[in-house]
Amino acid sequence: MTTAISTRPHPHHHHHHDDPRGFVAAVELASEKRGLRLTALRREVLELVAAADKPVKAYDLLDQLREKHGNAAPPTVYRALDFLLENGFIHKLESINAFVSCHHPAEAPQVPFLICDTCASAQEVCDERVAELIEAQAKAFGFRPQAQTLEVHGTCRHCRKG
Repeated sequence: MTTAISTRPHPHHHHHHDDPRGFVAAVELASEKRGLRLTALRREVLELVAAADKPVKAYDLLDQLREKHGNAAPPTVYRALDFLLENGFIHKLESINAFVSCHHPAEAPQVPFLICDTCASAQEVCDERVAELIEAQAKAFGFRPQAQTLEVHGTCRHCRKG
């Protein structure tokens, strides 16, 4: 089974769900089905990541939480991010040390990202053939992958036109 790469740009140039509320609802449902505890803080961090118009850094999330709560501490944010990462609800873009929401929170796939070096947007490439190819190559080499991060840097369509 193959899935086509979506070439439709988001009208607002976002990297995540078109509907942040719908995304959070999907994560709540997935958490419930898996018996996971989506605490108020985890949900709030998730909402902030989902509402961001580009990948967001942990300290930016901390600043936003401090605006509401005043006393939020870095470990609190990192624990919430770790939970969301471990359960496949968000992705960490290692090369820019930032977080984005996952297009498929119920599936937790390993997907590559196209990251624009001009505007810092990130597009999730939803094509399982990429992950299958990497898995097949690893198996051919007798390699057992535990984690995969594939990030392609360049310039997005929007920035090339502008």
